[in-house]
Amino acid sequence: MKKFNSIIYLLSLSFLGMSSCSDFDEINEDPKAASQEQAQPYYAFNKAVIDAQQSPDEAERVFVYQWKTAARQHQMSFFATGSYSDDFNKNYHDTRVTSWIKSTNLAINLANAQIESGKLSGHNAEFTPNVKEVSRIWRAYLMSEYVDNFGVMPINAFQGSDPEFNSCQEVYYFLLEELKDAVTKIDVDVVPTDFEKKFDAAYHFDFSKWVKYANSLRLRLAMRMSEVDPQKAQSEFEAAARESLIASSADVFKVAEKDGWDALTGVMSRPWNDQVLSEAMCNILTNLGGVSTKTLLPEARYQDYIKDENYLGLFIPDHLSANTDDPNKQFFLDGIPAKVDPRAFKLFFLPFDTEASNFIDWFIENKSVYDLKNGETVVTSIDTRFCWNGVANGFNGAKQSNNEIIKNRWTNYPALGKQYRQSSNSRVFFGDWETWFLLAEGAVRGWNTNGVAAKLAYEKGIEASFVYHGADLSVLPEYLASTDYNRVGTSVSFDHVVEPSDVEMDYVDGYTKEAGKFSYKYPDASKTLYGKALNDQICKIITQKYIAQMPYLPMEAWSDHRRLGLPFFEILSAEEPIATMPEWSRDAYKTGQKVSLYPQRMRFPSSLKNADPSGYEKAITLLGGPDGTLTPIWWAKKQ
Repeated sequence: MKKFNSIIYLLSLSFLGMSSCSDFDEINEDPKAASQEQAQPYYAFNKAVIDAQQSPDEAERVFVYQWKTAARQHQMSFFATGSYSDDFNKNYHDTRVTSWIKSTNLAINLANAQIESGKLSGHNAEFTPNVKEVSRIWRAYLMSEYVDNFGVMPINAFQGSDPEFNSCQEVYYFLLEELKDAVTKIDVDVVPTDFEKKFDAAYHFDFSKWVKYANSLRLRLAMRMSEVDPQKAQSEFEAAARESLIASSADVFKVAEKDGWDALTGVMSRPWNDQVLSEAMCNILTNLGGVSTKTLLPEARYQDYIKDENYLGLFIPDHLSANTDDPNKQFFLDGIPAKVDPRAFKLFFLPFDTEASNFIDWFIENKSVYDLKNGETVVTSIDTRFCWNGVANGFNGAKQSNNEIIKNRWTNYPALGKQYRQSSNSRVFFGDWETWFLLAEGAVRGWNTNGVAAKLAYEKGIEASFVYHGADLSVLPEYLASTDYNRVGTSVSFDHVVEPSDVEMDYVDGYTKEAGKFSYKYPDASKTLYGKALNDQICKIITQKYIAQMPYLPMEAWSDHRRLGLPFFEILSAEEPIATMPEWSRDAYKTGQKVSLYPQRMRFPSSLKNADPSGYEKAITLLGGPDGTLTPIWWAKKQ
């Protein structure tokens, strides 16, 4: 044990030294900094897996503030408005993701050195080559994370040679070849020792599962190219679809969290991040699937709060912005909708629902009635107990300052459940549901999915998501057959592709308390980023995939939106100019959605430019636009 601790110490010194340098200094360092005689490849490999879980430091600033915000998994205006922090990006870029990739390179190089020495025999002669290949697979994921954030990267970086940036297309082609080659060199019959299993936090060196992960990752990366490089995307997708894939819950790629303050601490565990329901997510979940809320929430405490199916809520235009294409804008539902997706209350708890199994008391207040004011004058008051609403992203100026409900949003809106917030879960990197939804989309595109029909894959993906979130499977048949539209005009039934029409709904004036009728208009499909429909089969697939990826896969949800403009994210709601988003205006929603109104990438930290100006300039040239958060990357929509 003393010898083992010394090895870990040497490795930690090596990586601590790397993380203190600028990125370009790090790239030129020798990845064999740890002695080959003192380190095993699987030590460095496991470090790469564990560190990539993100400690609370980078998790808060990247996973929560940027990825989850871009994916509209919660309400936060920071990254959604195109804002950025050079310190946040520097921390992630210079000392985190580059270090994780460097750890995989160290594992690969150590394995190569041991193999080339000719000294391996018996079990080690079989096990070490497999460790090399799974390190290549994990490196491929980490490189995809890097390039999907920043848009370009040096393929040969972090290996002791001078880096030269490559285009996103070049990186993707490289990653697909790496994954394809790595799986051919893995012997799935190799069984690790109990000691060795400890050094794979994901699969415990079950090599058959690593092969499935690599093939499913190939599906993901191939589909990412679908809009910009369709022939290559199809050929790579079809090749991967013929192989073994992550298709059951037993094969989900996940890493267990633990409480504390290290890389295994839950990525959403900081109590000051309220992570309340976004307006986009609220619109998607409301009325989707046709299942009665009274069935989902049969307890007596909910019954008086459940509203009629045709009821929209309180209309409070003086306290919620109109400058958005959100079809539900300026309404506040004073209760629970009659129908909601069965996963909604598994993901989020209702305000003040202290008896809910997923309730967390970090944000509870001593009152539940909040005022809407005009200056110092109280115009009306609303009891927010058990109210189901989302918060729009943006800046609402005086309307927000007069709205105590939004000012105290952490207690007045549904928030992410405690099972994801107390470091007692597992961070998911690839779920079985994603494989099914990828196959469904591929089949709709007319690609060869090895005999898997689009509808079957779509419904299998939904079922897998229900299982993961603990939703009631007894309502699944009803859910799959539903033709009810959610608030943005999408239904569940795969065969139901009729586009929604305006519908008359009931509402109450929030100030006078008078009842009235409202003509609810679904978004104009021609003015959305997707631009085609609200209820076609691609829209259904991505809508379901979006819900299923909650909450551990915001990068994937964000990437789907960048790639397709799906699902529907409303244009930012604001009462004042957004300095970081020049093309936003109070009237932007009238002309329709465009790429420049949504974050597209993380900006490179200034340290990169300072370390190597010429290298940085080449990176930006390859990016094809300014080094800003609103510049789309290669595989994303451009307009």
